[in-house]
Amino acid sequence: MRAVLLAGGRGTRLRPYTTIIPKPLMPVGERPIMEHIVRRLHASGVRRIDFCLGHMGELIQTYFSQAVSLPGDLELSWHWEDEPLGTAGALKVVPDLDETFIAMNGDILTTLDYEELVRFHREREAALTVAMHARRVEIDLGVIESRDGLITGYREKPSLDYEVSMGIYVYEPRALEHVPDGPFQFPELVLALLEAGEPVAAYPSDAEWYDVGTFAELERATAAIDERPDLFGS
Repeated sequence: MRAVLLAGGRGTRLRPYTTIIPKPLMPVGERPIMEHIVRRLHASGVRRIDFCLGHMGELIQTYFSQAVSLPGDLELSWHWEDEPLGTAGALKVVPDLDETFIAMNGDILTTLDYEELVRFHREREAALTVAMHARRVEIDLGVIESRDGLITGYREKPSLDYEVSMGIYVYEPRALEHVPDGPFQFPELVLALLEAGEPVAAYPSDAEWYDVGTFAELERATAAIDERPDLFGS
């Protein structure tokens, strides 16, 4: 199995730390975020990982090439964005994506079962599968519904439930035929596939999930791994 890690972003929400260290190398417990990801992918059967790099990508490459010991049967490849290409456009810099592969953001920590995700994807014969997670949003204001200047409803501090993308996907090579050259974001790809009549599957997961792009999520993930050092199985 092959995976692509998207690590070209600037991590602006974690400044000032990310002015000197790329977000995927931010430590959670005793390892950087991306090392947890790489080790868990390998434990799930992934043997080739492609890194899509941009901002301070040299530090990521140096870390994985020189500073850490990884399993000997794991092949790493490095690909560079000359300009920010977006969460789908970045895949165009990776050659020979001619088999089913996992793609994910380089700041995601999760206990998701990747093998089960790929199995689900194949059973549905999807061009693309999106791992999704239930998320509740608390609104601490009164929400008014109105029409023609008259109130038709009023909800005091409602909760809204959504299924949100976990930033983890499974692709078939044919999905990339809908990615143009240049910047292209993942939501644009989903809409292009739907427009073309391609099946896009949604995999529901209740696995633990940390989107480590903010200080709050970084603290939450750090607290979790301090309590359970083997949380991510790496």
